[in-house]
Amino acid sequence: QVQLVESGGDSVQAGGSLRLSCAVSGSTVSVTFLAWFRQAPGKEREWVAQIFPGNGFTNYADSVTGRFSISQDNAKNTVYLQMNNMKPDDTGMYYCAAAITWDSVRHATTYQYWGQGTQVTVSS
Repeated sequence: QVQLVESGGDSVQAGGSLRLSCAVSGSTVSVTFLAWFRQAPGKEREWVAQIFPGNGFTNYADSVTGRFSISQDNAKNTVYLQMNNMKPDDTGMYYCAAAITWDSVRHATTYQYWGQGTQVTVSS
């Protein structure tokens, strides 16, 4: 089993920055890749970013490219999401997810393990 715990969510003003953390524990060696998703009120869950733990290769949604950055600290078993120049549309519940078997990194159904989520609110 893999356990994921997000933290770092907060309320910020537009243009501000926020750093989210995802602590990964359990059978971490079985994880193929990790990702961040978000879900705004009244909207479907949206893929934000993904990272391959083995080599650090990353992918980003067009809506966050150039503003967000996903990274990992293997020593701490932690994945981060650095969010800069934040916009009100970035508001939502942010989830960390882990996939064991490979499939589309952009689809929520690819991921078997999910954290509880951390709330991010961006005001204008």
